[in-house]
Amino acid sequence: MRPGRPVRLAALALTAVVAATPATAHAAGGEGGRKHQRDSSAQGGVRDGRINIETRVRTKVDGSAGPAKPGKLSSVDGDWTPPACWYEPAFSPKEIEARVKAWRKVKLFGLGDFVGDIYDAYYKDGHPYKDYNLDKQGEGMFWAAAVNPNRKDEPEANACDKLPFWVPESETPEEPLAVSPRILAEYAYDELPLPTTEITMAPEGETKVNLPTWVWLDKAKFKKVSVTASLPDTNISATTTAEPISLRINPGTKDATTYPASGECPIVDGRIGEPWAKGKSKQTPPCGVKYLRSSGNGSYELNATVTWKITWTSTTEGGDRLPDAEFGADQNVVVKEIQSVNR
Repeated sequence: MRPGRPVRLAALALTAVVAATPATAHAAGGEGGRKHQRDSSAQGGVRDGRINIETRVRTKVDGSAGPAKPGKLSSVDGDWTPPACWYEPAFSPKEIEARVKAWRKVKLFGLGDFVGDIYDAYYKDGHPYKDYNLDKQGEGMFWAAAVNPNRKDEPEANACDKLPFWVPESETPEEPLAVSPRILAEYAYDELPLPTTEITMAPEGETKVNLPTWVWLDKAKFKKVSVTASLPDTNISATTTAEPISLRINPGTKDATTYPASGECPIVDGRIGEPWAKGKSKQTPPCGVKYLRSSGNGSYELNATVTWKITWTSTTEGGDRLPDAEFGADQNVVVKEIQSVNR
């Protein structure tokens, strides 16, 4: 049963009182592989009239115990983005009941009792739940909306607009946005800690007109990186892996020639581009740029963007490809005329 207007009004009213109510809820794992119920510190709140929780999904990089640090990835598929919200197990029956009782303690303009009456009608009086499902304590969880913290300000974060709903233990909810290995893989996409795309150039800092400039990336930094996202106390997890496949150079002016002509430098022997060394001055760089005109008193803004192939795997699903990602940066390049001396 979808919440009706009274329930939505209660949620809107709750916006005014939630700051004065206890925020800690005790969340537990859910889908299929939940081992046991446990207390945690999931935080509850209201967003645009919708009850949300802070996600309990955790991430780690390449097996490290530390949290993943997100890079600013852009999907090459303009119609696709990682999910802005999903539903995950959040409240036991006793916790839903305790939350409503806490709201009733708020006496501000009688809003506490107003909210309590509305939610009692929804979770206690049989419309659609009876007595908060207390007779099913330990047999399942109420799932609630969680917002992707990387996309909390996007309109899509409001797509999960259902009130917390009951899911029996070991069952998968019939809800497309229910947390799953694929959703975790897409969330991990947002958490990939990619290195800054700062290229090395030779000559460095300043180059000359018609002089081929060699470009390459640090082989040690640009390698595969993986993030595993998991929901504690469940078997729901996924590992998303990014692998660099090419570097695209945009010289910042039409008066330039790129090497190769497409501006796309592929990976060869695990390296993007090739470091310049003595004896290569007359060679054509496998990855680079030649400026045909001076930058005058300023500089050209060269953009270097790495394309990453994104894949994911899971212990419970086969995994798949996700849209390739791009991550780039700008660098200023000063181009001078070659000075000749007349004797």
